[in-house]
Amino acid sequence: MTHAYLRLRRGMAAAVTAGVLVVPAVGGTATALPSPAAAVATGTEPPSPSSSGDGVVELTPAVRQQVDEAVQRVMKQASIPGVSVGIWTPGKGEYVKSFGVADKSTGRPMNPGLYMRIGSETKTFTVTAVLQLVDEGKIGLDDTIGKYIDGVPNGDRITLRQLAGMRSGLFNYSADDDFFKALTSDPQRPFTPQQLLGYSFKHPVLFPPGEQFYYCNTNLILLGLVVEQMSGQDLDAYVQEHILDPAGLEHTLFPTGNEFPTPHSQGYTDQTATGKVEDSADWDPSWGWAAGAMISQLEDLRVWARTVATGVLPDGGRMISPATQRQRLITPPTPIPGAGYGLGIFDVQGWIGHNGSLPGYESLTIYLPSARATLVVVLNTDINYKNQEPSTLFGDAITRIISPDHVFDLPAEPAAR
Repeated sequence: MTHAYLRLRRGMAAAVTAGVLVVPAVGGTATALPSPAAAVATGTEPPSPSSSGDGVVELTPAVRQQVDEAVQRVMKQASIPGVSVGIWTPGKGEYVKSFGVADKSTGRPMNPGLYMRIGSETKTFTVTAVLQLVDEGKIGLDDTIGKYIDGVPNGDRITLRQLAGMRSGLFNYSADDDFFKALTSDPQRPFTPQQLLGYSFKHPVLFPPGEQFYYCNTNLILLGLVVEQMSGQDLDAYVQEHILDPAGLEHTLFPTGNEFPTPHSQGYTDQTATGKVEDSADWDPSWGWAAGAMISQLEDLRVWARTVATGVLPDGGRMISPATQRQRLITPPTPIPGAGYGLGIFDVQGWIGHNGSLPGYESLTIYLPSARATLVVVLNTDINYKNQEPSTLFGDAITRIISPDHVFDLPAEPAAR
């Protein structure tokens, strides 16, 4: 299905199949893997109150206490330095709280207002740009990528829809050994989109377009280039003018280098040349570009969660047309139980949105339409716990409390092959 992470060689959660797992696009079978998140989520707290017809519970003092305890339990078990959590449930309360530290060396506390790198949540912005161009009649979802970009393997057969839906068959550049060595040997080096595509295109295609689901950052690099070509703007400028400004996202940006506004959290990763944990705050995210370079903040992600899930701007206007939004939200099933992936967006047990992971940072931004509820989690490490992304651990633990009928329960990724 769909995790939007920007992983290096480790790949993504099985639920996201980050470029290391090839699975049938529709149908097929999948083994339900035991989820460490479920174990973290349970523990000794009293059972959650039953959800109402809209799928979420009221955020009473007792429920808030359960969330506190669940977050702290995940932090302890997975050694998370710092995390901020936002829950917004219209008519039933909201919860915004930070835990732990933003900087391990100084003890500076985590804060909901900090800027954070959001990794593959960038995909939701890039695909939104593509869909806006569809609305304008400048491109078509069923156009082939070869119409716009030369030299793409199977480019005369792969459609823009298949790129956005992770069904192109192209190799994921971030799973290439040479790319991993280049990035980790000099994390501050910039990459161009063409260099990233080069790491992918030296590999044979994995399957014919549309036949399987394979989470692949290469797809988004190509879509970013299409946006630039057909809009006449650099991708960062297009996203700012046509997405961030209309949505009022004043604390979200598409960096062109390693700029990182203050105040921000430091980030801790073991995706390094030595395997030792390093602070990645000043790494250049250009290697993620249209797939994972963006920066945001908790409150902006709250606004974006509803906008991307509904296509509606905060002022009631439209980000994209209703018809195109319906196309985005067609989320064919994947072999991951309870998870489907549409056009740069996933649906896990009714929660719609995306997650993000790149060295040092993870995020989760999801929206439950039945309750108009939003959950945002941002944290300052991407180090796995028992093969599980930490953002998924938090999503699972929190939704077991606030939406017991809609649990964000992605399975752990399989052992490396």
